[in-house]
Amino acid sequence: MGDVAKDLAAGTVGGAAQLVVGHPFDTIKVKLQSQPTPPPGQPPKFAGAMDAVKQTISAEGPRGLYKGMGAPLATVAAFNAVLFTVRGQMEALLRSEPGAALTVGQQVVAGAGAGVAVSFLACPTELIKCRLQAQSALATAAPAAAAAPAGGAAATVTATAAAAVKYGGPLDVARHVLRSEGGVRGLFKGLVPTMAREIPGNALMFGVYEATKQFIAGGQDTSGLGRGSLILAGGVAGAAFWGSVYPTDVVKSKLQVDDFKNPKYSGSMDAFKKILAADGARGLYRGFGPAMARSVPANGACFLAYEVTRSLL
Repeated sequence: MGDVAKDLAAGTVGGAAQLVVGHPFDTIKVKLQSQPTPPPGQPPKFAGAMDAVKQTISAEGPRGLYKGMGAPLATVAAFNAVLFTVRGQMEALLRSEPGAALTVGQQVVAGAGAGVAVSFLACPTELIKCRLQAQSALATAAPAAAAAPAGGAAATVTATAAAAVKYGGPLDVARHVLRSEGGVRGLFKGLVPTMAREIPGNALMFGVYEATKQFIAGGQDTSGLGRGSLILAGGVAGAAFWGSVYPTDVVKSKLQVDDFKNPKYSGSMDAFKKILAADGARGLYRGFGPAMARSVPANGACFLAYEVTRSLL
């Protein structure tokens, strides 16, 4: 098999492993990110990550933790195939000679290029996923919003309007957006913060992955590393991704679940400012715990599955 075909196949397997391991953490992250600011004097829907887990299982059963997985599962082949294939082709361009090991800096450049490419797949996929993951939190917030005093926060209006839309699944979300939210353009709502997440995030992730492997191996030749080392390097790389771009992901999620007819946010910077005004810097890190808890095992599984699959082809 050629290098492109190997990256396509190995990226698909790696993405599937990442999704299965990490999706429940991601569901809790989105629920915490997207819950509306409560009216004055009222507690938030979720007190924290564990409370969100308990409420989700109580209301929806364990399957609720996997809500919204259909959209990324349907596109995981394309997403990870593009990510690892573009990265692989950029590695080939950056090598001084065939087979030469890349420096950490070259891996950063390759990761950034891969981030540009995957942004256009990640944005519509995550919009659908976030709508499905967040709708139960928004629906529960609607009664409190309706009961809030006149002149209350704009978030209550958004929560009420958003809760009016009920989705039966990924295709239902896509149909609703295409029909009622500006057609294809509506599926790319949040593209700017998606790119602001994927480009620097993947640059750092692949750079840290390579740096960690070289540190463990004691040099640039990392071909002899075992599976445990690959899991560790992948986990550290995933933590670096989320640790560096998390506030951007919060802005993206807020924009993607915002109501189309009565939007609270006019764009990325407006969302950033309003989150800071309403919740302070803490609001930009809502759901950070589940995201970091997910990043280590999910990315460890992804990189291990990718490396093992590629070595077998």
